[in-house]
Amino acid sequence: MSTEPRINERIRVPEVRLVGPNGEQVGIVSIHDALKLAQEADLDLVEVAATARPPVCKLMDYGKFKYESAMKAREARKNQAHTIIKEIKLRPKIDPHDYETKKGHVVRFLKAGDKVKVTIMFRGREQSRPELGFRLLQRLADDVQELGFVESHAKQDGRNMIMVIGPHKKKAEAKAEKAAAKAQRGGEEPSLPEE
Repeated sequence: MSTEPRINERIRVPEVRLVGPNGEQVGIVSIHDALKLAQEADLDLVEVAATARPPVCKLMDYGKFKYESAMKAREARKNQAHTIIKEIKLRPKIDPHDYETKKGHVVRFLKAGDKVKVTIMFRGREQSRPELGFRLLQRLADDVQELGFVESHAKQDGRNMIMVIGPHKKKAEAKAEKAAAKAQRGGEEPSLPEE
């Protein structure tokens, strides 16, 4: 078995600009010397800038690099907040109790940091009275204005009238508040009845 470093047949350049494992500049060296240095240090020779003249290569543990970049990407995805649009459907002639229930759902969604799409469905002769739906949407927007703002004003869309309400606080803030409240509740020990 020879101690000669193996040269990849795809490498067609005589020399490369070499960067050390700690980011220090080694300089321009021949490809044979770069491969020899990589083998001695038990590291991989990775081409990081192929279009540069001469190409830039770095000595690194490629498996460790791939693992760390995958972990960073995973952490970034975990901290990412997805904005979800929840939908509530109403009718123009809604009962007061049903209205309060639907308003409670809108409040819950806004507190969680989600957007809410409010749809009023018109049927039959109700279509000739769109002002009823408009008033209902305005009333709902006024009732929840401390939690959210009207992102898209009421507009007629065929048989429906649609309005979008966005939350004042972002999804990440709502998650953090919820976690803090849960931790506070968990910290308090339930009191036992005295005998």
